[in-house]
Amino acid sequence: MVADAREPPSVSVLQAIAVAGLVTAGGSFALGMANEDVSGIQVLLLEWISIPYVAAGLVAWWRRPDSRLGALMIAGGFATAVSALAFASYSLPHTVGLVFDILPAVIFLHVYLAFPEGRLRSQFERILVAIAYVAAISLQILKMALDGVGPHNLVKLSERPGAAHTVETVQLLSISAICLAGIGVLATRRRQAGRPLRRPVALLINSFALGLLMIAVLFVSGTLDVSQFLVIQRATLLVIGISPIAFLVGLLDARLARSAVGDLFVELRADPSPVGLRDALARALRDPSLTLAYWLPEFETWADIDGRPVQLPGSQSGRATTLIERDGAHVAALLHDPGLEDEPELLAAVGAAAGIALENGRLQAEQKANLEELKGSRARVIEAGQKERQRLERNLHDGAQQRLVALSLELSMLKRHLADDAQASQQLERARGEITASLEELRAVARGLHPAVLSGHGLEVALQSIAAHSPAPVQLSVTLEGRLPEQIEVAAYYVVSESLANIAKHAQAGTVRVEVSRAAELVVVEVVDDGVGGADTELGSGLRGLADRVEAHGGRLRVWSPPGGGTRVRAEMPCE
Repeated sequence: MVADAREPPSVSVLQAIAVAGLVTAGGSFALGMANEDVSGIQVLLLEWISIPYVAAGLVAWWRRPDSRLGALMIAGGFATAVSALAFASYSLPHTVGLVFDILPAVIFLHVYLAFPEGRLRSQFERILVAIAYVAAISLQILKMALDGVGPHNLVKLSERPGAAHTVETVQLLSISAICLAGIGVLATRRRQAGRPLRRPVALLINSFALGLLMIAVLFVSGTLDVSQFLVIQRATLLVIGISPIAFLVGLLDARLARSAVGDLFVELRADPSPVGLRDALARALRDPSLTLAYWLPEFETWADIDGRPVQLPGSQSGRATTLIERDGAHVAALLHDPGLEDEPELLAAVGAAAGIALENGRLQAEQKANLEELKGSRARVIEAGQKERQRLERNLHDGAQQRLVALSLELSMLKRHLADDAQASQQLERARGEITASLEELRAVARGLHPAVLSGHGLEVALQSIAAHSPAPVQLSVTLEGRLPEQIEVAAYYVVSESLANIAKHAQAGTVRVEVSRAAELVVVEVVDDGVGGADTELGSGLRGLADRVEAHGGRLRVWSPPGGGTRVRAEMPCE
């Protein structure tokens, strides 16, 4: 996270603004209350908005000086106080108040859309706010020039109340439409975030949307001249005043969160797991959406708690990143709600408290990443070996086997030419017999390298072929729907073929049962014999090689072989 480049305002500046805000609000309140034709409740509601907005804006400016949000809130508070001058009975303050009459609503719209960074995020939002400012200021002055706002208006240039009413209708309806568009922007942001908002942030966003809705309803009712306009106006002012209170509640919540750092120390003493550490940090920061990323220097990448590579979110993703370092080197990154950037001290305290635990989590993530790399490497080695087996099988089939077949045919033709020479015919027949035996051995070698029948006809036919050549009777059951992925079929084939080969060599079995089935997302291969048992995976490379092949596909191979109790080999491999 980049450190703030701006210094917070001095205490004297903040005090001067606070005094000016109180004087402005107090003066407009006094002038309004001096007018016997004005309801005190109406004036009081405007001050209810003005003073909290100025106060919340001062706090925001002090806590986050790099953001313009505080200045916007202060401007909204002052504009509201000035607009209350419209209730004065004197012409000059009354006219000034009328100029500012609609402006606070637009400033509030600007504040709502600029939260929390203090800036508008898109060209569409900038256009919306710009149109709203034009409607609030230019059309207001035009309406006043046409004498649409009462007898104490000093800006009046002509008396055209009909035209003034038309301008007012366009003004209020356009700002109402913009407020509804602002609600759409807020809703889109929340939907795109795809994560739970921090409680204070959710409260703020809800108050923003409600405030915009009430402004839209108020301005529409103003164009219709409904009898309930005064009630709607008061309700709107009451709702708008909630926003700065919600903002201050959020700041109080953040201050209380800093006290949770002590609880975090207690939790970290128990050396939590990576998942437990994430949960502890999320509680300390009051951010349920918090996730962790660890820096893996060996791989020069960021990874999640399971060792899988991740990308840190960009500035436009709706997420914020805080880097945690130890001894000048990256250890981890906290991926959190952008609202936490208002509390850099809290982030720093939590990062410092969790430094050692995050280092331990990084080491665990690195171990998992190494394990994943090892699994991938083993799978690639087996796949490369399988491809080489296929190449050798094709070369034997298309090369040596074809030449031996051709040689056998030539000897048959030569035998016919030497039919009168019994001795020569007998020698040629022996040579043909040797060639036939060599072909059978060569085909057996080719099948051991890669079963061509498996690629051409599927697992069941390939298993029927090796079961037919087994010395012990084999009961074969294959219950599969359709073909499996090639690498899974090959692994299942070798589990059965190697198991049958071991049974023929060592088991002295009378019967063998082979079952291949699919349970949920697993392919299960089971070979059971009634032989002497006592098989040991540590003696010889056959079963160990099968286990490596099965595990390379994320599966598991288990062997039960009690002495005198037969042997059971069971392989389970995921197949999605």
